[in-house]
Amino acid sequence: MVPLNWYIILSAVMFSIGMFGFLSRRNLVIMFICLELMLNAVNVSLVAFSHYLQSINGQILVFFVITVAAAEAAIGLAIIIAYYKNNPTIKVDEINILKG
Repeated sequence: MVPLNWYIILSAVMFSIGMFGFLSRRNLVIMFICLELMLNAVNVSLVAFSHYLQSINGQILVFFVITVAAAEAAIGLAIIIAYYKNNPTIKVDEINILKG
């Protein structure tokens, strides 16, 4: 059986990679992928703690997180596609039309 520490380390590594990618990249699609990686890292830790504590609550919460992540990805990608139709760039540094 795999100890709980390994799952937490895996979750921390996944979250760190996602955070580094989100902060270092300027492409909106890559930023969404990194955000999804961070959400999945949280899901791994929730399932690991849920299994360790013999409780189903963490696994139920994972389904809600997956649902919210899917909705966020769908809406976010729809906004990116709508923006890309008018302005042919998806780099964060070049998007300044949304300023007031």
